[in-house]
Formats: sequence, structure tokens, C-alpha cells
Amino acid sequence: MRNSVLLYGIVGGLLTALLKAVEYRYLIAEHSVEVYVALVAALFAGVGIWLGQKLTRTRETVIVREVPVHIEVPVRVEVPMPVPANFVRDERKLESLGITKRELEILGLMAAGLSTREMAERVCVSENTVKTHSSRVFDKLGAKRRTQAVQLGKELRLIP
Repeated sequence: MRNSVLLYGIVGGLLTALLKAVEYRYLIAEHSVEVYVALVAALFAGVGIWLGQKLTRTRETVIVREVPVHIEVPVRVEVPMPVPANFVRDERKLESLGITKRELEILGLMAAGLSTREMAERVCVSENTVKTHSSRVFDKLGAKRRTQAVQLGKELRLIP
């Protein structure tokens, strides 16, 4: 009895599956255009949703907050370099070469042997500004190096 019920259930299940497969085949054959339209509509809907989320997504906003910080800067007392008593600057030569006061100051600091960083700290400008002033002094004096510029500056009585 048990085997009969089991066999009857298996045969019934197979017949039901066969009928559903046949029904599915007829459904696809009769309504193939509608099925394809539904698949294309689902595809376009998926692409539209994805594109809409991508385009309307909120972008990350970077917020920069400036926080004032108090830094103690030590006060440096600068001692001027001694100028020899018998030194007289040739002002005419200075004007004819077109050397500015700042460029003359940079030339004097070069003569003192200061590095670019030390000169920048001394005159309170950036290192790039010191390099610009130095290159202009080199051009105006026709020098290629610092030592040559200092030597020409002394020969032309621009620096002591």
C-alpha cells in the first residue's frame, strides 16, 4: 500500500511538471512579443534606476575649517654689519646698473656668507624671493656665481 501511494505521488508530480512545461511552451509561443517587451522594459528600468542614482548622488563636500593657532616667535635682534670708515658707495654706478635697495641688501648678505635660507629669514621674505633678487643681481653685474657677484660688487664699490 505504501509503495502504491509513493508511486502514485511520483507519477502525479511528473505529470504535473510535464503539463506546466507544455503550458509554459504555449505561453511563450503565444505571448512571445509581450515577454520580450517585458524583458526589454525591465532592462531599461534597471539601467534608468542605476543612471538616476549615479547622476543624482550627493557628492562628498570637503569642509575646511581654519583654526587660529598662537605661535610664539622669538624676537631676533639684528646687529648691523660694521661698515669700514673709509668706504664710500658709488651711487652713480648703483643707479646706472639699476640695482634696487633690496638687491643691494641681498648682495651685502651674500658677501657676509649667508645661505639663501638665512638671507630669507634676515630680510623676512621667502627663499624664492631671495633667489629672484640674487638672479637679478647676477644679471645686472654679469656674474655667474655668488663669489663672482661679491667680487664685482666690491670692485665697483657697491658693497664694503
